[in-house]
Amino acid sequence: MTGMADDEVEQLGTIQLRRTVVGPLATNVYLLTDPTARRQVLIDPGDEPDTVLALVGSGLPRATLDTVVVTHRHLDHIEALAGVVEVTRARVATGYDDADAVTSTTGVHVHRALRHGDKVLIGSVEAEVIALRGHTPGSIALAVPEHRDGKVRWHLFVGDALFPGGLGKTATPDLFAQLYTDLVVRVFDRYDDETTVRPGHGLMTTLGDERPHLRKWRERGW
Repeated sequence: MTGMADDEVEQLGTIQLRRTVVGPLATNVYLLTDPTARRQVLIDPGDEPDTVLALVGSGLPRATLDTVVVTHRHLDHIEALAGVVEVTRARVATGYDDADAVTSTTGVHVHRALRHGDKVLIGSVEAEVIALRGHTPGSIALAVPEHRDGKVRWHLFVGDALFPGGLGKTATPDLFAQLYTDLVVRVFDRYDDETTVRPGHGLMTTLGDERPHLRKWRERGW
């Protein structure tokens, strides 16, 4: 499945999704906007603060950036964090076990250390936090609901935990096992095949596209 173009606006129900790609590792930066409430959440300001701030400004006039969600502590996902927070005064949220590292690296205070099952508000829409441990100890995903025709379709912003074709990088077999288990139990067993997966780098996919390969991933160990 192809990804959205950088200047494209995608509707996830009432939420508007915009994306840009920054830095030498082509990190995806996502902006989620509730146009009625004029509130925004930004995911992973990886680099190029001016580019990220332009993305924030491309949303609705006078919209407020409430929260910057950092999916994990690696530099390619947080290098522009300080510059964005200095301008927007947004609050910062990241996984509990990555929070100290994010602050140590960027000098930015983490206002919310998120745990599995916590909620993040995007205006009037409640997104769910999924802890996906293994790529880093505090890696998280954000699950955003799209209500349509009486049903809910989910959109997962997964950082570097899952990509088209496999899991994110892990340093040891035990960490691979941890990430694999979290993904199976907390993602593949819970969400249906229409659920979109929007990684920290590269193109989006769906759980339906990736589900048939779970056994192969487990056997190969990456």
